[in-house]
Amino acid sequence: MTQPQAPTAPTASAADPAASREPARIPYLGLSGLMLGLVLGALDGTVVGTALPTVAGELGGLDRLSWVVTAYLLTAAVATPLWGKCGDLYGRKGAYVSAVVVFLAGSVLSGLAATMDQLIAFRALQGIGAGGLMVGAFALIGTLVSPRDSPRIQAITGAMLPVAFAGGPLLGGFLTDHYSWRWAFYVNLPVGLAALLLVSLALRVRTQRVRARIDWAGALLLTTGILALTLLASWAGTSYAWTSPRILALGAVATAALAALVPVERRAEEPVLPPRLFAGRNFTAAQVLSFLVGAGMLAAMNYLPQYLQFVRGQSSTASGLLLLPMMLAMVAVQVTTGRIIGRTGRYRIYPILGGALMTVGALALLLLRVDTPTAVASALTVLVGAGMGFLMQSTVLITMYSAPPRDMGAASGTVTLVRTIGGSLGVAVLGAVFTARLGGADPNLTPEQAHALPGPARDAFRAAVTHGLHGVAAGVAVLAALAFVVAWSVREIPLDRATERP
Repeated sequence: MTQPQAPTAPTASAADPAASREPARIPYLGLSGLMLGLVLGALDGTVVGTALPTVAGELGGLDRLSWVVTAYLLTAAVATPLWGKCGDLYGRKGAYVSAVVVFLAGSVLSGLAATMDQLIAFRALQGIGAGGLMVGAFALIGTLVSPRDSPRIQAITGAMLPVAFAGGPLLGGFLTDHYSWRWAFYVNLPVGLAALLLVSLALRVRTQRVRARIDWAGALLLTTGILALTLLASWAGTSYAWTSPRILALGAVATAALAALVPVERRAEEPVLPPRLFAGRNFTAAQVLSFLVGAGMLAAMNYLPQYLQFVRGQSSTASGLLLLPMMLAMVAVQVTTGRIIGRTGRYRIYPILGGALMTVGALALLLLRVDTPTAVASALTVLVGAGMGFLMQSTVLITMYSAPPRDMGAASGTVTLVRTIGGSLGVAVLGAVFTARLGGADPNLTPEQAHALPGPARDAFRAAVTHGLHGVAAGVAVLAALAFVVAWSVREIPLDRATERP
């Protein structure tokens, strides 16, 4: 049984007779500004990872290191649907420009941070802006580019994002080694200012504004629930006992907020998370898979550099290079899988394959020892990267194929939101595991200070970091195994009928 079709928007020729006589010109200069925004969002998610050991050593607080990443991901997740709705209500160009400004302000303040607490707070501000970069760019591209020209523009996007995604760790390491970790944030300024200039001067956008209330109640409940869960995941078993009043209170707040979110979203005129999307089994399964792969991916990307720098003695730049096998495997699999699915229309096998490969790859990381050759350590990341690529590409495509046309924007925002929340919680939970397994090792050393320790102390510290990474790898393996199980629930629905509810 197919879903009733939503009323379609007027075609270009109906809305503007001139459009039927002359193809609309693509504003390539303005679109390049949007592409720069996409690069900013993709780059900043990975550029900080290789700088984190040096950051923790200079500012102190390795035990709170995960919050440099978690704060960014958490606020980006919550802000993403709100930026999208602000664009619908008040104009997409203005919303995008505002998001870039907030992001740049957070970047400058993060680079100026004098304490770990300041850095965490400023990263949260940066995340608020980041939430509007991708959703704003994609919304404007959809507004400005006709369907017949969309493949060309998406090809450009597909070429730029993998480069930014894979090059982030390398750039972060290079800046940390040759300048300062603060330049991992300052580097955003020239790119962001160029994006602002190009979008402001070269894009002329008429956004049809929609009269609807922003779902503030849903956003508040979602923020409260995710923040409580993240704090619980970070503190339980490390800073506080699982049965302590603070942990129990956080659990109660998270449960109450997320339980109240369901009826609020059902009543909302424009809900943050539209409940109707979750009526389809494939859509729901894709969101669970997106959550799991987001958690595993961010944890691996942020804690593998700890091993490479503290244990193997690699520089920040080298640790970024040594993550390239994982990143390139992920990008190659994503591109290849997308083309195969588009040609054959079959997609069920890929999340299953991704879950299996990611599980095997994460378990392979348990083979890492203090004396494992660096080249071997780098090569062991390929399998986990390939598994992530299968899962990431297939979850996005299954999400889009499972949503009716009128909900494409909401579906895209939901899968991004869920993956970001997964990354936030994954870094927090597995970061707590990493810290707990350090034992009595000093969590505030820089890699240089660790290598300068006397022989026995240095060996003990390297063993502790390796032990901590094993905890992270075991956690990633559990997440991947869960993804493998969930992937079997995906149904193979022909793409021309993909918006039918299973």
